[in-house]
Amino acid sequence: MSALTFTLKYRPDQRVDMSPLVCQKLATLELAEIAALTLQNGKRNIRVDELFRITGFDAQHIVIKNGFNKLDFIGKELEGGKITVEGDAGAYLGLGMKSGEIEVSGNVGLYAACEMKKGFMLVNGNAGDFLGAALPGNKTGMKGGTILVKGNVGERAGDHMRRGNILVEGNAGDYCGSRMTAGTIAVMGQTGRHLGFAMRRGTLLLWNSPQPSARFNDCGTHTLAFLPILFASFKKLNSRFADSSTAFNRVQRYAGDMSEMGRGEILVKLNSE
Repeated sequence: MSALTFTLKYRPDQRVDMSPLVCQKLATLELAEIAALTLQNGKRNIRVDELFRITGFDAQHIVIKNGFNKLDFIGKELEGGKITVEGDAGAYLGLGMKSGEIEVSGNVGLYAACEMKKGFMLVNGNAGDFLGAALPGNKTGMKGGTILVKGNVGERAGDHMRRGNILVEGNAGDYCGSRMTAGTIAVMGQTGRHLGFAMRRGTLLLWNSPQPSARFNDCGTHTLAFLPILFASFKKLNSRFADSSTAFNRVQRYAGDMSEMGRGEILVKLNSE
């Protein structure tokens, strides 16, 4: 079937709220009805067909072409189906996503997968700050699902994360895993300062040695049987995480944050692996 495709005609000066264009909201609408929907663009509302050329008809697969960094709230509260963004996406990509799949060929802005519940998000470029985090003032971030970023991520990835997986092939900024209560964040590149700040539970899985703060205790080296099972779950991904050569089970373990519950852990691949 032909995917429902929105091709951007021009780049507006103000930001655009793309939240009306999700699979479950468009499933029962005709093309004329979709074209007549309005999107908030700064202080005004504009019709969808003013901003996009619309083709195709399969609302379970939405394609957004010529995406750029002012298209916000793409895939907000998505409930099944797939959204593909050719280009960049703005802030709040997949906010509150409940199921389905989102793929972006370029970079994404702040708060991608914010408070995500289930589903899969693939970012082929870089992601901004607060990936998989909680909205400002809230205490529960990502609750489930998997995020795969093939580039780098900004600061506070997984802030207040509650459950799920964040997989980063590149580097992570400062405060990665801050205030985590559960879940797994895996980073193949370098990590910034204040790793695992105030984390209560959860796992930070690293390929390169970090600089843990004094709030983490060095627990020595361990062979952990659950890691091969975890890596096996990544085999279906089109990612370096699926490559068997990247897997390991012998780690240096740090427990913390001891200023909190102290049940979180940083697991670092041993160089001898």
